[in-house]
Amino acid sequence: MSMTSSSSSGSEAPGVNVDAPAGVGAVTVERSPAAARLLELGVRSWPKWGGPRGRYALSYDARQTCYIVRGKVTVTVEDSPESAVEFGSGDLVIFARGARCTWHIAAAVDMHYAFDPS
Repeated sequence: MSMTSSSSSGSEAPGVNVDAPAGVGAVTVERSPAAARLLELGVRSWPKWGGPRGRYALSYDARQTCYIVRGKVTVTVEDSPESAVEFGSGDLVIFARGARCTWHIAAAVDMHYAFDPS
């Protein structure tokens, strides 16, 4: 389960899967999920990643789920550049396997993330 990244700031971000019509199925965002849902997923036990403001071109070799602790991001999906998906603090975001997108980090990000084992 690897993800490919090229970044203008030199950092690498883990892959993510986001659920939203704007992401043409490649990205899904669950706004402010309930604490019980986060506990059920085990979000706090997932690895953490943090990234500074910048632009990151990412492709996902596996489905990834992220819980955004802080920050603000707009993602554009490669096959649908006119669509932009925004997410930030408190959002649960899922990136589909095979998604190719660009992260535009407007405010530094801290997040927990997990790859789908299948």
